[in-house]
This record gives sequence, C-alpha cells and structure tokens, in this order.
Amino acid sequence: MNHTLSCLAAAIAIGTALPASAQEAAATTPAFTDKVARVNGVQIPSELGNVFIKEQVAQGALDSPDLRSRVRDHLVRREVLLQAAREGKVDKDPALLQRIEYARDEMVINAYLDSWSKDHPVTDAQITAEYDRAAAKMGTGMEYKARHILVDEEGAAKSIIDNLKNGIEFGALVVYSKDTGSQERGGDLGWADPATYVKEFSDAMTKLEKGKYTTEPVKTQYGYHVILLDDVRKKGPPPLEQVKERMVQHLQQQAVQEHVTTLLGKAKVE
Repeated sequence: MNHTLSCLAAAIAIGTALPASAQEAAATTPAFTDKVARVNGVQIPSELGNVFIKEQVAQGALDSPDLRSRVRDHLVRREVLLQAAREGKVDKDPALLQRIEYARDEMVINAYLDSWSKDHPVTDAQITAEYDRAAAKMGTGMEYKARHILVDEEGAAKSIIDNLKNGIEFGALVVYSKDTGSQERGGDLGWADPATYVKEFSDAMTKLEKGKYTTEPVKTQYGYHVILLDDVRKKGPPPLEQVKERMVQHLQQQAVQEHVTTLLGKAKVE
C-alpha cells in the first residue's frame, strides 16, 4: 500500500467485512462515475476516488454510501490543504520537488518489483529444497520436556523430595517454586534442547529416566532445583505447513535481491 492509501486507511473507519463474493460484486460498480467533488473550481477526478474505494474493499470494507461519503470528505480535505500549500508556493521549493520525484520513483520501483515477483513465483520444488536445507542445518539430537521446582534453600528442596517419595504429586508441590513463570504451568518448562539450560541443570536432567525426578537437590546459580523428566524425543524441524508462509516470503525476498544484483551487474556505472 502506498503512503497516500495508508493515510486514508488511518483517516476513515473500516466498515463491516463482507464475504468475498459480495466484495467482488460491490467492486464492479464504480463508486464515482463523474467526479468526487469540485473544490474552488478544481475537480477531484472520479478515478482517484475509485482507487481509494477499491483499496478499502480489498481490505474487507463494505462498499457503502457511508464509506463513499468518508472517502469524499477525505479527498475534499486533502484538496483544500493542497490548494493552500500551492497558494503559499510550498510546491515550488526545490528540495521538496526533489523529494517528491524521489518518492514517485520509489513507488514505480516497488510496483516493478511486485510485478516481477508475481511473474516469478516461488515453486513447490524451491520450498521443499529450502525446507530440507533448513532441516538438515538443525542437525540431530534430543529434546527434553521437564518440570521443576526452584527454591532458595537446600533444605527446602530436600523437603520437597521427601514429599515426592511419600507419594505427594509433583503438581501439588509446585506452589513452593519461586519460578513464577513455570509455576503457572505446573512447573512445565516445555520442550527444549539441553544446551539451553545451565550445565548443572542440564547434566541432572539428561541423566533421568522418563517419569523420574532428582533424588538430590540440583544447585545452580538460581538456587536449588527439583527436576522431573516428563518425556524425551528426537529433535526435528517443525512441520512444513507450519513454516511454509515464512519460507515463501524469505525465498521471494531472496529472489528479488538476486534479480537486483543481476541488474546491477549488467549496469554501466561511470
């Protein structure tokens, strides 16, 4: 979306969203057929108003009399200010004219790159290759799903272990943990690579069997931990569908950059 359309999106409230079929039907009828308005003898062209309406409908707005009225008010306000700026000869400032020309060219460049991207879409083969490359880069290994209770004193940790030995559920003892983040989840730390933990914690956790807890307090820089290992699994990449959208964006950006690099390589720069 260009800057002008962005301003409109902020200036007017979006109407109730319509189903796609209704939006398409509304978009086929031009909102303005003659002119948007005439301000101090200057006509605001219907084409400009229809560009704004089309943009809003594409974003889910209802093409209604209310939307058209707000678009008209916005463009009238814009024209009044533009006329005042011209009367003050602001539009003659050389530096401003240079910035306007630069901004116009930037819009043209962006439109060209958007068009080039549509003509060179990312293929399924490219997506698969990128996914396989990323998966291989992750490497192999194990992930651990553990819970813990963190306290300040070794005696308190030993007391918790004694309670576990006496049959009290781990979840009932988590209330004593000072790690408030994991405490809200029953002490659950989620799936993680052992390398993400401090060494003392990691070493103790990886020695446990599934379903077992540490029978001695584990001392780290944070205090004393009682760790329960819930599960272990081989580390692997997330499902393709979960990351496909981000991968497509990355590959599209990469392709555009390569295209720009090619154009620069062919350019005669003196």
